Amino acid sequence: MLGSATDAEDVLQESYLRWRAVDRAEVGHPRAYLVRVVTRQALNHLRAARARREEYVGTWLPEPIRTAPEVSEDVVLAESVSMAVLLVLETLGPAERAVFLLHDVFGYTHPEIAATIGKNEVTVRQIAHRARRHVRARRRRFEPDSAAAREIIQRFLRAAATGEVQALMDLLAPDVVQISDGGGKVPAARRPIVGRDEVARFVLGVARTGAADAPVEHVTCNGMPAARFLAGGEPDWLLAFEIRDGRISGLYGIRNPDKLHRADTVRALDRGGLRPWKP
Repeated sequence: MLGSATDAEDVLQESYLRWRAVDRAEVGHPRAYLVRVVTRQALNHLRAARARREEYVGTWLPEPIRTAPEVSEDVVLAESVSMAVLLVLETLGPAERAVFLLHDVFGYTHPEIAATIGKNEVTVRQIAHRARRHVRARRRRFEPDSAAAREIIQRFLRAAATGEVQALMDLLAPDVVQISDGGGKVPAARRPIVGRDEVARFVLGVARTGAADAPVEHVTCNGMPAARFLAGGEPDWLLAFEIRDGRISGLYGIRNPDKLHRADTVRALDRGGLRPWKP
């Protein structure tokens, strides 16, 4: 919903305080009540975040989530937390984002969502249709973390480190996009870089600064294969890879230190089993 672990923790804390204050005897379905509270708190945070994102220095990327490799077995869930889809969700309004995730990812019905966000069912159906059309028009085909993807990344890192231009170009899709997020706190490209030639030039330029010699750890982030580069034993930047048809179609580089300090904790993601309205 939020694309930020910090905001998510704030929402959970606020929701917990509300849960502590409520008379439990008046709550017929505790889990349904909590889903409703968390969703509405998340909507409030999304509205406030829009103003903050407009003032953000450079390109904003979601906060990376260190996920267990097994999350890739649930392709729908893995895709829903991928950098590419989270960026698409950023272009939706808060209500569209909530309805899309609740329906298409978590499987809630339109009447259930209507009760959760406080709108009528007809409106929710309209929002869902509009959001789904928007996401489908912009999403790219998702390929989760896999052994084949990791082999491609290994070859990419080797080509960048050795300056093998042709080997690097062969691994990049013609329409590859590279996005960096430094938050104005560390050096990073301020705008997306598009196209194989431009991205290859950028990658080789970064490698020449010594980044290619930094210790690297292969991890899974947001259901995607990623490389975590260290400096002095601490995370310096994280590069997540979007793979399509055997080539790298997206590079997401997070350097903002405020977004890297949680990347050590592996999150075991799931969709919560039964829906809250069901026994």
